[in-house]
Amino acid sequence: MKKFLGLLLVLGTVMTGSAASAIDLGPLLGVVGGGLLVDAVAGPLNDFINTITFNKGVGAKESTKVVPIVSVGSGTRIGAAQVSGPKNTVDKTKAVAQIEASFQGVRIKILVPIDALNPLDRFRRVQGVGVSAIIDLKL
Repeated sequence: MKKFLGLLLVLGTVMTGSAASAIDLGPLLGVVGGGLLVDAVAGPLNDFINTITFNKGVGAKESTKVVPIVSVGSGTRIGAAQVSGPKNTVDKTKAVAQIEASFQGVRIKILVPIDALNPLDRFRRVQGVGVSAIIDLKL
């Protein structure tokens, strides 16, 4: 796990020039750079999550993969999520769009598997795919 976190830090630093500037990237650069960072570690993360859930008796019976979570609103942020579903629909999933809203004083985060890495251009929901894990990295 330490090796994985070190790789994330190195990749983030190389791609953005410094770890602090990763937070201040413009929306498009942040989405693309963050997507590349998540892609670089998606396989090992997916295997790790599948091992943990299998060992706990709650493993996925369908295909899984890790994709970026893209949240656009007050600033652009990037994270990662494991999605699960039939292989053909999981293969179509490029990212998870996070939409934040409030309902009667309650904060709501809506996670939508989408077919594009950049939701600023256009995207469509990928039907039949669900989010099975959220990956947070504290910078």
